[in-house]
Amino acid sequence: MNEPAIRDIWVYLSASPLLGLTITLLAYGLAYRLYLKSNSSPLVNPVVTSVAMLIAVLMMTGTSYSEYFEGGQFVHFLLGPATVALAVPLYEQFSRLRQLWLPVTVSLVCGVVIAAGSSIGLAWLLGGSTEIQMSLAPKSATAPVAMGISETIGGIPSLTAVLVVATGIVGAVLGTKLFEWMRITDDSVKGIAMGVAAHGIGTARAFQVSSQMGAFSGLAMALSAFATALIVPWLVDLIGI
Repeated sequence: MNEPAIRDIWVYLSASPLLGLTITLLAYGLAYRLYLKSNSSPLVNPVVTSVAMLIAVLMMTGTSYSEYFEGGQFVHFLLGPATVALAVPLYEQFSRLRQLWLPVTVSLVCGVVIAAGSSIGLAWLLGGSTEIQMSLAPKSATAPVAMGISETIGGIPSLTAVLVVATGIVGAVLGTKLFEWMRITDDSVKGIAMGVAAHGIGTARAFQVSSQMGAFSGLAMALSAFATALIVPWLVDLIGI
């Protein structure tokens, strides 16, 4: 393809909502190739790499987030169907789930309480304001749920959204290595831990490991969001913040 043709394509895309969609798909495609070439190293997580690429492109081209999101919203829309589609691998693991309903329930409750309690406690020890503490409390739930909880308990929803994404990225990058260090080999156990701690981004990483790990991570992500909405406001009242 000659240079004028490339320039014409860029002019068209830059004036179209397709720009956000195009650069999102290209960034993730390149990031995923890098991930495969690194022998699937969690340090080259495609979500982290593609986010970094998108930030760099938007900054270099002077494109505002609102302009980018005109096209990026098409990918955002697919988040709903993708979440619903998690029911398919979960159904395939249903017999295994019935055997583990008690440990799954206990793990969810403990995970939510520890995630929220430790976040509030660390923020308090480091001198964080009440708003910061409340913004941190629901950080391990999926973003829409976490932002709603944050607003309800007196946090800053926009800050919570950033913390949720950061939590998911850290969990996806470090989770599998941590399982190796702890010698945890059961994919259902690893999936539950990943879903509770690192929500959607962690679940995406879990599916890269195995369908069983991904199924249990998706289940844990959904149930922990529900549990967080019930437990975190109660925990805040109990602590008396």
